[in-house]
Amino acid sequence: MHIEPGVVTGAKLALGYATAAGSLGIAAKLAWDSLRHDGGVARLAGRSLATTALVFSFFEVLPHFPVGVSEVHLILGSTLMLVFGAGPAAIGLALGLLMQGLFFAPADLPQYGMNLTTLIGALAALKLIADRVIRPGTAYADLAYGQVLRLSFSFQAVTVSWVAFWVLWGQGLSAETLVRIASFGAAYLGVILIEPLIDLTVLALAKRVKSGALRGFFTARLYQPAALA
Repeated sequence: MHIEPGVVTGAKLALGYATAAGSLGIAAKLAWDSLRHDGGVARLAGRSLATTALVFSFFEVLPHFPVGVSEVHLILGSTLMLVFGAGPAAIGLALGLLMQGLFFAPADLPQYGMNLTTLIGALAALKLIADRVIRPGTAYADLAYGQVLRLSFSFQAVTVSWVAFWVLWGQGLSAETLVRIASFGAAYLGVILIEPLIDLTVLALAKRVKSGALRGFFTARLYQPAALA
């Protein structure tokens, strides 16, 4: 989902900085909600540290390959939100992406605003869909495959849409660009099928956690309905 160097250049980069400011505002709102309703400062900090490390490893350790206009990554955005909550997931996506640029891909830093917008925009859509399709009386650990598939699809669909927007913004509309965007989107269909299986596996493992201290490391909604979380 990275916007590669050279795709957007010159004055057009300014739009990425502007949308990044809005994305940071969304991330701050999600973090504030987690702070108020999901365990306080210590748990927000601990979960954010975990999500940052995971996102960094997702980008650097898990397989990723160039297709069309960008690279296909297994970002596991829905996994992060379901296990740690939307606030820590937003912080982890922002910091993990920044660390990856600072330490391994400095050429990506000018595109950081666009890449951040892509990830936070996808996460915000995921949270909105989750609030609509998951009943308040259902804990995340009890989700079915169909529900998790819808969440994964929403995250990946928004990711692909933002990537397409940035490429069209930078390169303009052409038949070649549309073909490359289509190939990139088609490659993400595999991710949409794989990610729900990973989510369900992680959720099943989480249900086996018996220790209250360990459970406190995850979002309360993982184990409790919304009314109790």
